[in-house]
Amino acid sequence: TDMVVHTTYQHLGVPYVWGGTSTAGFDCSGLTYYVMRQNEIAIPRTAATQYQKGTPIAKSQLQPGDFVFFETYTAGASHVGIYLGQDQFIHASSGAGKVIISKLSNTYYTQHYLGARRMI
Repeated sequence: TDMVVHTTYQHLGVPYVWGGTSTAGFDCSGLTYYVMRQNEIAIPRTAATQYQKGTPIAKSQLQPGDFVFFETYTAGASHVGIYLGQDQFIHASSGAGKVIISKLSNTYYTQHYLGARRMI
């Protein structure tokens, strides 16, 4: 999990690109998909299919490297990030237009929080 977190940090500031799965640009699940692939872990491509995998984790049990999912523009998991610890997660944000770090306790993310999965 440390390697997953480390790999994800390397992509801070990469532009947001819808459907993007490379360092030229990522969408939210494109980032998680790419980072896991870099660590030789195969996961599905989309937030919705990633949410079907892994072990469900309670919010109180979150550890760095866990995936956090949000229900945003459509029913079910439509946004995903990687938890970093200390209430922070890293994600490709369409709003910010790039990969950023946000707080889970931010009102928007609290309201849209769906659940977490441990992929490793």
